[in-house]
Amino acid sequence: MSNSRMNGFEKLSSISTRRVANPGKATLLALGKAFPSQVVPQENLVEGFLRDTKCEDAFIKEKLEHLCKTTTVKTRYTVLSREILDKYPELTTEGSPTITQRLEIANEAVVEMALEASLGCIKEWGRPVEDITHIVYVSSSEIRLPGGDLYLSAKLGLRNDVNRVMLYFLGCYGGVTGLRVAKDIAENNPGSRVLLTTSETTILGFRPPNKARPYDLVGAALFGDGAAAVIIGADPRECEAPFMELHYAVQQFLPGTQNVIDGRLTEEGINFKLGRDLPQKIEENIEEFCKKLMGKAGGDESMEFNDMFWAVHPGGPAILNRLETKLKLEKEKLESSRRALVDYGNVSSNTILYVMEYMREELKKKGDEAQEWGLGLAFGPGITFEGLLIRSLTSP
Repeated sequence: MSNSRMNGFEKLSSISTRRVANPGKATLLALGKAFPSQVVPQENLVEGFLRDTKCEDAFIKEKLEHLCKTTTVKTRYTVLSREILDKYPELTTEGSPTITQRLEIANEAVVEMALEASLGCIKEWGRPVEDITHIVYVSSSEIRLPGGDLYLSAKLGLRNDVNRVMLYFLGCYGGVTGLRVAKDIAENNPGSRVLLTTSETTILGFRPPNKARPYDLVGAALFGDGAAAVIIGADPRECEAPFMELHYAVQQFLPGTQNVIDGRLTEEGINFKLGRDLPQKIEENIEEFCKKLMGKAGGDESMEFNDMFWAVHPGGPAILNRLETKLKLEKEKLESSRRALVDYGNVSSNTILYVMEYMREELKKKGDEAQEWGLGLAFGPGITFEGLLIRSLTSP
């Protein structure tokens, strides 16, 4: 076998080559996304949020205006609407036990968004829904039995023997966890096709501002709603169009940091506390984590951080800035992450898939000059690091 074949390349002509997936390795075959109908331009957020929560505190207004500028977000989408607030006015009342109402809204909304994203993904894939053998459903926004995985499967018309996996309350790293789990399924079940869906809404965390809960304002300025879906499978058929190979995956947590990101479900919804040292903790540990992933890239020890493409969950601009500085990344390396943050905000588990869609576009534009290897990263409660070593299969 030739060296080029072993490295995952297949010669098409004397002039050009096309990358092909390594046998047995999971690949991304299609991608879709969906959003609720309410669009929130960032410049309108402060006025609308304070009006909806009946807040007239000048300090809170000034703080929220500052946060809206520093997040770099320009546009977000939200399930919350005037109709919902009119129906459930208690959502804007401090101390109201509203978990039942919040779940009534969220449980339906996340499945509807997941359905739209999945249908778009399946359309791009081009094969019948009956060919889906597994579904991995990720959300930190609903609680019920049976879960959204079952409702989504029924709405999509999947076979009743589809294998379902439900991943709840992982937070911002949930999308990469879903990719890792789907990768394991695809590689250990020959011929399988896995539908991964992620769907999130901020309804559980929406509440009137309170000086005792400063992180609520960060959430109001940063987070958005939406859904995403991908089809994952190994050994793609001629009718399929793989664009990324999930070559290797790893997860680790940082001992003693479980309180840095703290979320508690209460009668009022979900309460978050975020430690100020989160960006620092990530910065202190990211280099070693990335090198662990890069060590699986065909044994090329000379590969450097700027030799790769980067798909990083944009938890916020501070995390991206510190990662960029610590690893001495060129400015363009995190462009897809920053673009997703600007266009959608932090949409928790979904956001990494929005970043990967933008990265697919960028790699295709670069053509033969695009990097073969890249990293997919996300961080969340634990502090948990999720990482993927990715091969680009996109051809110009």
